[in-house]
Amino acid sequence: MKVGFISLGCSKNLIDTEATIGIFKEHKYQIVNKAEDAEILVINTCGFINQAKEEAINTILEMAEYKKNRCKYLIVMGCLVQRYYNDLIKSLPEVDLFIKLDEYDKLWDKIEDLIKRDTVVKSKTKVIKKIMDIPKMPMLTQPEFLNRTITTGNNYAYLKIGEGCSNKCTYCAIPYIRGPFVSRKKEDIIEEAKNLAKQGISEIIIIAQDTTKYGIDLYGENKLPELLEEISKIKEIKWIRFLYSYPEGITDKLIDTVATNPKIAKYFDIPIQHISDSILKKMNRRTSKKQIQELIKKIRNKIPNVTLRTSLIVGFPGETTENFEELFEFVKSTKFNKLGVFMYSKEDGTPAAKMENQIHGNTKKARYNKIMKLQNQISKENLRKKVGKEYEVLIENISFDGKYYIGRTLQDVPDIDGIVYVENTKQENLLNKYIKCKIIKETDYDLIAKIIN
Repeated sequence: MKVGFISLGCSKNLIDTEATIGIFKEHKYQIVNKAEDAEILVINTCGFINQAKEEAINTILEMAEYKKNRCKYLIVMGCLVQRYYNDLIKSLPEVDLFIKLDEYDKLWDKIEDLIKRDTVVKSKTKVIKKIMDIPKMPMLTQPEFLNRTITTGNNYAYLKIGEGCSNKCTYCAIPYIRGPFVSRKKEDIIEEAKNLAKQGISEIIIIAQDTTKYGIDLYGENKLPELLEEISKIKEIKWIRFLYSYPEGITDKLIDTVATNPKIAKYFDIPIQHISDSILKKMNRRTSKKQIQELIKKIRNKIPNVTLRTSLIVGFPGETTENFEELFEFVKSTKFNKLGVFMYSKEDGTPAAKMENQIHGNTKKARYNKIMKLQNQISKENLRKKVGKEYEVLIENISFDGKYYIGRTLQDVPDIDGIVYVENTKQENLLNKYIKCKIIKETDYDLIAKIIN
């Protein structure tokens, strides 16, 4: 049978989708790219915030239309299913099988049961549990990681080092969905990295909800620096980056590893969420304004050319005008290279959803716009400083008119950060190659470069 996949949400979800594609291929199913060609459609959903939930529901309803023609089975898995299992069963009868995260260890058994016997066994009513009662989610097995089908192209792949989250921020539903943090064994991760390298992957992007928690549950301490060093020993791997490092977990050892290892991107993605101590406390964050400022100063002193990215939340319950202005001034003075802003989303079952002084939507939007306008100016200033400098650029695409190659530097995360347009003066095939370039111009978020002869 022919199977089509849609993966929504984060890169961690994408790895689960890639592993599931691998399982279907192992069982001799044919993978297709067009929904109209599929006899089975599988949707991996996100259920993190309202916008993601709406996208998931709309996608399910859109794909359900294909059951009027060729599609025989519609399967939905992922975070949305884990979070709203009973509600989805009642409201979406078009779906033939829902697979929760805590059922991933028997994922193929459930799919096989559906296809062979056309039956879906619905579970008993799920009891709402407190976060401390939620068990660790089963992680896909090592063979499934090794056999996954890479969907991110020829050059880079994501490498998941842990599942779940134990930070218990008051606004976040992820611990309720994916359970507490659990690390993968280091030897399993290294084996997967070597396997990716054998497939021609030259850039590894290490991910987890909080990469700085890696190893604490297995080895009693943060083992991220050692893991990065081990992966860097793989000859075929040229670039390494890690995403989502919470400020309290960034150690001197980690900073030194990034500073001294030439394969590791001089890049820290630090989701601080706010800078006001009173808001940080309400969020149940484990850092203060002073600690964040000192950490940023330390990183920039040790790695002068570092790229710093952060994410912020505006409109958190009880955020006063003074709290927001404090955040605004912090962004203005810190001048992050990359910055993302989220308007607070009231999520079912989280402590913040029950807090008083919820902020009006119009106020959230106004605060969001004000910071994004500021960051746009900061981004232009940061990019302007790169004009005249030389960078190695990984060429990944070419413009429709053929005038420009499209690539990234080591300081740019795919699909998140800006790109580099490289003038195609040589008229030769440079796709998937690392090319030395000189920046000649900046735009709002991207760069224009020429090849150095």
